[in-house]
Amino acid sequence: MSDPSTEMLARMYYTMGLIRDFENKAAELFTRGILAKGGVHSSVGQEAVATGVGLSLRGDDWISSTHRGHGHHLAKGADPRRLMAELLAKDAGYCRGRGGSMHVAAFEIGSLGAYAMVGEGVPIAVGAALAEKMKGTDRVAVPFLGDGALGQGVVHESFNLASVWRLPVVFAVERNGIAVSTRCDQMVAPSTRLAELAQAYGLRYYGVDGQDVLAVHDAAGRAVAAARSGQGPALLDCRTYRFEGHYASEPQVYRRREEIDEMRRTQDPIAHFEAYLLDSGLFSTADLEALRRRSAEVVEDAAEFAQTSPEPDPSTYAEYVYA
Repeated sequence: MSDPSTEMLARMYYTMGLIRDFENKAAELFTRGILAKGGVHSSVGQEAVATGVGLSLRGDDWISSTHRGHGHHLAKGADPRRLMAELLAKDAGYCRGRGGSMHVAAFEIGSLGAYAMVGEGVPIAVGAALAEKMKGTDRVAVPFLGDGALGQGVVHESFNLASVWRLPVVFAVERNGIAVSTRCDQMVAPSTRLAELAQAYGLRYYGVDGQDVLAVHDAAGRAVAAARSGQGPALLDCRTYRFEGHYASEPQVYRRREEIDEMRRTQDPIAHFEAYLLDSGLFSTADLEALRRRSAEVVEDAAEFAQTSPEPDPSTYAEYVYA
């Protein structure tokens, strides 16, 4: 892949800042009791994965997401206003308030939906990839999944069928090492051996530092380009870390506070990228501060829009719901 343009570098930095600001605002609204319909699962610390993958895709490519999916949608082009409105169960949301934080779907940006059941979105994305191959298009599907999902049988079935049918799909694994509140290496056998797993299923393997947005973007770009050209599926292994709990305000009894603080200090993807951009000489401190102000303003506007938007009309409760 060629080096990203200055414009793309700015988009990466802005997008990571947008995701973090959005996640922090959502958590704030939740703790204040404003976002009280359902839980909120933060991806703070994992912004480089969503950004690097999302910005390697075309607008008409497909993604499927997880319960920790706000960043995936923002990187794919979601309107922060409509996304925040959905979190607050407002009629202006992407799903008219029916989906909430864990079930956002936005077909207009290529999102097949976020799924609370672990691994559930993987076969759906594989189905989309099969449909595109049958139609003869060059669209690619990217299901996001955590390493905890590697214990789900449907994920392995998806790997198998994608390989057998040589589908244009890239499995983006956000390997943060924790499934809810259990270390993945204690419960999922292949969670640390993804290269071997990919080889067993005939998937092209790309292993990257998930805290390095440039590395993620480069690997995702190569994997997506190969899938788009008919070379079959790939597994993108992004080693990352979530700084917050499984859900907002969770007591994290399964890891030490010292570990989290050390990771925040040494492995913050935004801080790492900021240092790179400044060292490159392509951006000044003022340039980057302007981008962060912009993302903060966009999120504040989204929060204000969502809080002042109307609730769905109770008489329409059965609309937009399939049974």
